[in-house]
Amino acid sequence: MTFFHYLIISVFSLGYLAIILEHNIKINKTAAALLMSVGVWALIFIGFSSPEIISLEKLNEYVGDVSQIIFFLLGAMTLVEVIDSHKGFKIITDLIRTRSKKKMLWLIGFIAFFLSALLDNLTTTIVMISLLRKLIDDPKERMLIGSMVVIAANAGGAWTPIGDVTTTMLWINGQVTTINVIKSLFIPSFFSLIVSLSLLSFRLKGNFHIKNYNLSEKEEPGAKVVFCVGVGALIFVPIFKALTGLPPFMGMLIGLGVLWLVTDIYHHKYENRHHLRVPHVLTKIDTSGVLFFLGILLSIHALESVGILKQLAAYLSDHLQNIPLIASAIGVISAIVDNVPLVAACMGMYDLQSYPTDSPIWMMIAYAAGTGGSILIIGSAAGVALMGMEKISFMWYLKRISLTALSGYLAGMALYLLLQVL
Repeated sequence: MTFFHYLIISVFSLGYLAIILEHNIKINKTAAALLMSVGVWALIFIGFSSPEIISLEKLNEYVGDVSQIIFFLLGAMTLVEVIDSHKGFKIITDLIRTRSKKKMLWLIGFIAFFLSALLDNLTTTIVMISLLRKLIDDPKERMLIGSMVVIAANAGGAWTPIGDVTTTMLWINGQVTTINVIKSLFIPSFFSLIVSLSLLSFRLKGNFHIKNYNLSEKEEPGAKVVFCVGVGALIFVPIFKALTGLPPFMGMLIGLGVLWLVTDIYHHKYENRHHLRVPHVLTKIDTSGVLFFLGILLSIHALESVGILKQLAAYLSDHLQNIPLIASAIGVISAIVDNVPLVAACMGMYDLQSYPTDSPIWMMIAYAAGTGGSILIIGSAAGVALMGMEKISFMWYLKRISLTALSGYLAGMALYLLLQVL
């Protein structure tokens, strides 16, 4: 490594530390993330003049990749907010009648786990947190169960090709096949969920002290139509990708466009319904959370662009020399840095000739990268979304959730290895 490599790592570490200590230093995490991302990229362009190493075209490519996630996030948040503004989620909350904290935790965990396999962990988290806001008034209780949503969504996304971006990468590039990844990872992922749910349920007792949502709020005009169109749009995203080959954000945008059209037709005649139309809903979107996402992802791509993540993967391969240990370490590291470039580095290191399609190494990497991101709140797209929506701090999650998530992650990996032996 050169002097500039160490300087880049130092700036990244300082920015990361500022995000962790947000509540102590009173600096918003979004400001820290944006300064960190611009800082590391400025150092790269100053320190690496060779076009083979870095170029403006490469940066534009990374910005394009990040923009796809940002547009997906904006589309999903707007779509969910439109449903919420119509009180459309009342259709679901009417069905969830339990007030027991433990029952609620397990019910929400199971819904998030299976919904994530159908949609993806990011969309699932946005939808489930919106539901929780209708079911639970106390922010502290909602933060706890919301954290379980992240664990469940990440575990549920790991065992299907469309549930998590890293599993999708491995599937598209031929490292795993649909049937085998489901057969190999469903049980470990589900066991990971059960362990985390069990540990967290010990800390929940009694019933929720909440208002009766069903009586206090009435559905807005067109609530059922908007709910059906909105949920249909979410489900259509992976179908649209499979049919056209276009990236998921395009499916999300076409879904939002259809819902926008429906709400305009439904409400344009009524002046008193302006709050139900998309332009008004857009004013309620958390742009600070979206910009935080932008800063984090651009910073990670900066580390990838100068080979730091590849060197990290090579270091693991050289020093651990044990596939299960390497895969387990990747899961822990993916809680710190984005799992996409990390998995991409592994795909470049382990070729299909040495490790053919559906080899255990690819299954373990898919599981580890998917579920390991739950260990820290900024280790996954789902966690970052929760952080923005519920204003959860890094340290709060670290103190209360990280050990539970780590235990579930290790339990699932251990079960996978045990099943391989049997």
